Amino acid sequence: MDLLRLITCGNVDDGKSTLLGRLLYDTKSIFEDQWAAVERASERRGDAGPNLALLTDGLRAECEQGITIDVAYRYFATPRRKFILADCPGHFEYTRNMVTGASSAHLALLLVDVRHGLTEQTRRHAFIASLLRIRHLIVCVNKMDLVDFSPAAFVQVREQFMEYAERLDTVDIQFIPIAALHGDNVVEKSPRMPWYEGAPLLYTLETVYVRNEANHIDARFPVQTVLRTPGAANPGFVGYAGQVASGVFRPGDEVVRLPGGGGARITAIRGPSGPVSEAFHPMSVVLELDRSLEFSRGEMLAKPANLPTTGADLEIMLCWLSESPLDPARRYRVRHTTRETAGRVAAVRYKLDITTLHRNPDPTPLAMNEFARVALHTDVPLFFDSYRKNRQTGSLILIDELTNTTVAAGMIL
Repeated sequence: MDLLRLITCGNVDDGKSTLLGRLLYDTKSIFEDQWAAVERASERRGDAGPNLALLTDGLRAECEQGITIDVAYRYFATPRRKFILADCPGHFEYTRNMVTGASSAHLALLLVDVRHGLTEQTRRHAFIASLLRIRHLIVCVNKMDLVDFSPAAFVQVREQFMEYAERLDTVDIQFIPIAALHGDNVVEKSPRMPWYEGAPLLYTLETVYVRNEANHIDARFPVQTVLRTPGAANPGFVGYAGQVASGVFRPGDEVVRLPGGGGARITAIRGPSGPVSEAFHPMSVVLELDRSLEFSRGEMLAKPANLPTTGADLEIMLCWLSESPLDPARRYRVRHTTRETAGRVAAVRYKLDITTLHRNPDPTPLAMNEFARVALHTDVPLFFDSYRKNRQTGSLILIDELTNTTVAAGMIL
């Protein structure tokens, strides 16, 4: 079975945690002691029955306040597919947590309360999902039971969203009317919405095709470490270990070292269980070459006819994650693949209003949860592709050198 990573997002109180709880409960992915704990917590809160949202809201503050704060990860499987669910918070102040959860997702479930339609935060999350190259978006029009399962209310939300989605870069958008609290169209088709001709949510998740979305064209191998094991059995063995960022590597392929351009040929590829005939993302392997190259962590192997861009000046779409605003006079640590260097934000081109998608030449410092296009200068050149082309080599983070906290996430333009 293959693995699908998905997130739930949308405005606060639109039913994200309840939907995940319903998915887990109806697929029998809950242990008896977990369900007993939910029943006790629901009784303490005064809920009329077991609160399904408590299956994912694990922090004490979340249970007490009835909101999602951190990204909650849950795992389950059906006979068709394995899933990793990330329940992202809906409040504006936790937008940075949504960016974290969406960074590795294949698909986004966007919850919309049918009574309220698109809100500012709904648009915000839809844009972030598009910006992070999540190609599949399922808009779950929730709480249909509160509008008497009206098809007209569902169509109104769908048309409203599609008008906004014309400005998004999303390939596949589907709409499903649901009532997560009662399970309508979540695992089984709802008899209360016979006008809906599509599949229920779980079947859609089981059958959506995402396997071909990895970049298998641009061969990139950031070196994590160099293995040297001289001995009697294999004197002078040298291997280059790391995770394949993109592309495909096979024995016999010619590769070049970045920086420097020294060339060699792959003689063998070794995985955790022994030799393999080819390596691709996200495999972690050791490459053996026909000649020794002077390598260190952070350098890269690529194929000579298809090289990444090398440079120290980059244009970045930056999401600021820290409570402390961006200080243009400060230097930050830049972490890109396995390479780490110092850098600074040389200029802020504009801030992006992700509700209206307008570009604002705002001179004020970049604050938490804001997006901006910036010019970034690094002390050491990076080997990169655009994020649109390659999520692995097109992303980076900025780290505060004093506190070692991640202050920003960036997508190379």
